[in-house]
Amino acid sequence: MIRHLLLLLGAISVLQAAPEREPEFSKAGFYDLAGSGREVADFNIGWRFHRGDVKGAEARDFNHREWQSVSTPHGVDTALPEETSGTSNYQGPAWYRKTFTPPADLAGKLVSLHFEGILGKSKVWVNGKLLREHYSGFLPAIVDITAAIEPGKPNVVAVLADNSDDPTYPPGKPQKNLDYCYLGGIYRDVWLVTTNRVHITDPNAVDQVAGGGVFFHTDELTDQQAKSGVQVQVENTTDQPGTYTVQCELTDAAGKTVTSAEAPVTLSAKSADHAKVALTVEKPALWTPDAPVLHNLLVRVKDKDGKVIDGCRSRVGLRTIAFTHEQGFILNGKPFTEKLIGANRHQDHAVIGFALSNNLHWLDVLKLREAGLRVVRNAHYPQDPAFMDACDELGMLVIVNTPGWQFWNKEPIFGQRVYSDIRNMVRRDRNHASVLLWEPILNETSYPADFAKNAHDITHAEYPYPGCYTAADSEADGHEHFEVLFAHPKSGDGLDTATKYDKSKVYFTREWGDNVDDWGAQNSPSRVARAWGEVPQLVQAKHYAKPSYAYSCLDSLFRAGPEHFGGTMWHAFDHQRGYHPDPFLGGIMDAFRRPKFSYELFKAQRPPGLIMPGVDSGPTVFVANMMTPFSPEDVTVYSNCDSVRLSVNGKVFGEKAIPFAEGTRSRIPMVTFENAFHFMEAKKLSRAFKPNDVQLVAEGIIDGKVVCTNVSRPAQLAVKIGLSIDNGGQKILADGSTVIPIVAALQDKNGTIKRLNDGAVSFEVTGAGELIGDVSVGANPRILKWGEAPALIRVGAKPGKIRIVARFVPAGAQMPQTGVLEFETAPAPGRFIQDEIPEPSHGKAVVQNDGGDTVDSLRLKLEATEKELNRLRNREVERQQSDFEHTGK
Repeated sequence: MIRHLLLLLGAISVLQAAPEREPEFSKAGFYDLAGSGREVADFNIGWRFHRGDVKGAEARDFNHREWQSVSTPHGVDTALPEETSGTSNYQGPAWYRKTFTPPADLAGKLVSLHFEGILGKSKVWVNGKLLREHYSGFLPAIVDITAAIEPGKPNVVAVLADNSDDPTYPPGKPQKNLDYCYLGGIYRDVWLVTTNRVHITDPNAVDQVAGGGVFFHTDELTDQQAKSGVQVQVENTTDQPGTYTVQCELTDAAGKTVTSAEAPVTLSAKSADHAKVALTVEKPALWTPDAPVLHNLLVRVKDKDGKVIDGCRSRVGLRTIAFTHEQGFILNGKPFTEKLIGANRHQDHAVIGFALSNNLHWLDVLKLREAGLRVVRNAHYPQDPAFMDACDELGMLVIVNTPGWQFWNKEPIFGQRVYSDIRNMVRRDRNHASVLLWEPILNETSYPADFAKNAHDITHAEYPYPGCYTAADSEADGHEHFEVLFAHPKSGDGLDTATKYDKSKVYFTREWGDNVDDWGAQNSPSRVARAWGEVPQLVQAKHYAKPSYAYSCLDSLFRAGPEHFGGTMWHAFDHQRGYHPDPFLGGIMDAFRRPKFSYELFKAQRPPGLIMPGVDSGPTVFVANMMTPFSPEDVTVYSNCDSVRLSVNGKVFGEKAIPFAEGTRSRIPMVTFENAFHFMEAKKLSRAFKPNDVQLVAEGIIDGKVVCTNVSRPAQLAVKIGLSIDNGGQKILADGSTVIPIVAALQDKNGTIKRLNDGAVSFEVTGAGELIGDVSVGANPRILKWGEAPALIRVGAKPGKIRIVARFVPAGAQMPQTGVLEFETAPAPGRFIQDEIPEPSHGKAVVQNDGGDTVDSLRLKLEATEKELNRLRNREVERQQSDFEHTGK
């Protein structure tokens, strides 16, 4: 009877209230500003997709009705297996077509398409006319379609995206030798931008050094006053000259005006020029990583009658950045005394590859901030604009990288395209308060020395104001031109760089923590799949904290002098790779962003006294022991408190202080209680009908007071599938693009997760959303790993209820009860441009295979590919990894 009641409880649907957090994301570089005369419409819905080449697909009258209906962001691999390394992803041409009817009121306006990213080289046609060829997969492609469209009538845009190997543009290296997958498609947002004939330009559409668009910079700052400058380029495409006024207004989060000023700009017919406006703020609220105060910069262009004819809004932070050898990192005129600890980030995600929706980018930043990380390195390319927006909002400093990895082509076109990427990444990201450093070189590449100087000079030419700093490896050719050098800290990786420190420079560790026996086998104590369980996860976490051997870790970074101001570990998330059959498993989270023990370790290195609204912060304690029959007898606890008290089965076992790194006030956030857990003692209590008494309780203590507690219990009988939304509390908008992570967990009656189980979960999704992936990629059903089976739900373009049913596989009378989750999606604001709205697919997800292959033949092809990879052993990659190891991981 009791079991039946428990099963009944497990079957009850859960109707979740609509989350309240609603992060804001830029559109085509700016945010909406009412009454400005500028409109940016969502162009993501209503595309048709075909993987492979099709003759004549650019023609306006081509019939694409049999093609798959998709929304962008979209990847050419519609759904990926959980492990897609070894160049098993699709490479080649893919077509996108969309029929759209521009509103009739666009007549007389300027209209452009703003593609945030198309991998890799692309061509764009409108109504059969080729308008743009683009050779940068990580920076915007902007297409003026004014003369090609017919407002009020159906029009067709066609895009050919080709991620085939091509050495003429970055990254250039063949994917079979690339450390990350080069996945194809229109994998970032698409916008339709409409302005008047006199308008503010897009900095990525005009090729002008340090020009175009809106350029905000703060040059002088104290606690009492901030002096900033705003440069705005206005273009006149009419035949009439005119004088216009550019008004700049700075408002706080509540909309209150903080300061404003204006300047005239006189334009002849069909010309452009910049207006420069000075803004002074008294007693400014400053942007810092721990208090990321953002202001709204409202820019309006007015004609001679005072009518607003164009305008835009940017989110900016009042902050200054500087570095000195003696003080290290200086923020807002004051030394930042704590080490900047962070991680690298590929935007690779399980199932969807690079095609993350904006909410997932924001969620990545939230999870990293909650882990106490303050800096992220954009490896190895500029990240999605939504990711940069989230870094501004949540206080994550960013090292911005130009695309490239271990490859240089002597042909002049390659260098020209690298320089173009450097210019355009600065123009795109220059207004972000989160930008810490520019890394304009090609990662781990033996490039010519003159390239290094050119890359440095171009960056400073594009950002000719205080606060522009460039970084490169400490022993790379041309390193002397850069203000910040990458190296390991003293005693890190067995290399003492302290004697080599140039006193005119500052230092940072760009990649640390990855530790392999060789670059072929790649056995490593830092690479751990979450499903491998406790002991491997404990080994990984200790390796990142303070291993028993000399290696770059939290301890060595904490002990470095002020001239070595921090480091980013490699890598925040597990991700796929081109050159190796194994995924990279060194993340503190897996490819679904599910945390490992090392995530809890990093949480414990965050300052205990720091409380950030909306972010899990402050004191933390975590018991890294699940009390399974195979759990270690030694119990490890991660905490940022003064000390930890451990109780075992209701009795105090002991209390230990969290140790400091030698000579510092930074704690190494882990302690171990030897011989604390014994399964046989737990068995005695369970046999005595006292299973709830079996527990490990860790209490974090600061100044003698318990400030946080964590309890670990062994899982009892698994009775249900628990379903939850892992979206950071964001409001779920029905925009046709948003992807929501769902986690199915095998639970006992108390909600404790049953970690050790080889079952699977099948999903059924109905209503206003669809499951991404099917059985062919292991998405449905999904095997339980470490007690969990994540899934991704794409939200439809129409608001409504989404119902998810998760069943344990195999089925049976004594199997865990089905889980049910229901939630509502909300109408998405703004205008959407599309002629068709795809309905969610509630059958099997479409996984296209145009080669006529059977499952068996595909498997044989994959096995042949892996054999070839093993035969080649990637000698080039191994050599270059070894060359850069002293300044790298």
